[in-house]
Amino acid sequence: MVADPYSPLTRRLFAEPTHVAPAAGELAEGHSVYLASQGLEVRLNANVSSGRLEALTFRASGCPHFIAACEWLCRHLEGKPVGALDALKPAEIMQTLAIPVTKTGRILVLEDAVRALGACLGRDQTP
Repeated sequence: MVADPYSPLTRRLFAEPTHVAPAAGELAEGHSVYLASQGLEVRLNANVSSGRLEALTFRASGCPHFIAACEWLCRHLEGKPVGALDALKPAEIMQTLAIPVTKTGRILVLEDAVRALGACLGRDQTP
């Protein structure tokens, strides 16, 4: 018997995402970044109010681990200060979701998208 490659949390986040953004042409006001790498695609969207991340959403294509990581990210960061984007640690995502080390590259793609969103928000916050 082969062990299940997905943790119960990964399965739940993949099966029941609540932060999936509408199609690109239907995005609400806010900030958005898009990144494609290693056969993965991710668009992160954020609305910011009083320096806090609100209405954090995503659209992504990739494996179940990647989709679950995007959902976890939105749940984890929503409501936090914008600076939390820079404090995100890929190891935390991998450990929380029990993602195999062979999929580290996918989480690093997500990290790149998060850093790009942080940079975008930082530019828009400066006078």
